[in-house]
Amino acid sequence: MSATVEIKNLSKIFARQDTDSTLHALDKINLSVGAGEFVTLLGASGCGKSTLLRLIAGLETPTMGEVLFDGEPIRGTDSRRGLVFQEHTLFPWLTVRENMKFALKSTKQYAKKKDEIDGWLDLAGLSEFSNTYPSRLSGGMRQRAALVRALSVSPDVLLLDEPLGALDSFTRMNLQDELIRLWRERGNTMVMVTHDIDEAIYLSRRIAVMSPRPGRIVEILDVPMSYPRNRAADGFTELRMRILKRLNFAQDVQEEYTI
Repeated sequence: MSATVEIKNLSKIFARQDTDSTLHALDKINLSVGAGEFVTLLGASGCGKSTLLRLIAGLETPTMGEVLFDGEPIRGTDSRRGLVFQEHTLFPWLTVRENMKFALKSTKQYAKKKDEIDGWLDLAGLSEFSNTYPSRLSGGMRQRAALVRALSVSPDVLLLDEPLGALDSFTRMNLQDELIRLWRERGNTMVMVTHDIDEAIYLSRRIAVMSPRPGRIVEILDVPMSYPRNRAADGFTELRMRILKRLNFAQDVQEEYTI
């Protein structure tokens, strides 16, 4: 139901196709994610967060170091590691239910889990839209469908690449609550990428703050608040300011509030 992820002394260097130069994306990353934990990779665009997530997914290979999944080196993709992107990636020619069926069939789980589809649709609040095509759904509904489609194949680790980034603020906050609910009910290990500080604090048990390229983890912060979290609480605000200082944005924020 959940699994550990361990990243050891990981570096990733890309060869540029248009020149003879290279791009140093990640440098000496070390991170351990416990079974059932929710960890967020937080940093500015271009710091290598998504590259690190793709390495955990098995879509990229390390230049140096290694990524371990339940103690074993990752060699390619595996249905035990699900991935949800910023865009919903539902097949537009399939209904919500058919999208769920496809995920189960592609992982050879349909015969065993076909009777669970209605339960997943109900969990996502999509029962009455089960025969609806993605183009007829709101952005929030499409992303809920993508989340439960990924969860329905029972991944031990769910990897989330800014899954709520394309949504409006109100829908995003509602889906943050849905994501917490799904995680707490199912117990999957979660690793999420975001550049939204409040989102990281609201969702995570720990936050790995990353520096600009080459990406390094400059600090790992515990989030000691219980769920559901209050965005206006003193602890929330204090942690936000600590992260802003770590990212060298605190001075700009203080000046903005004093104008």
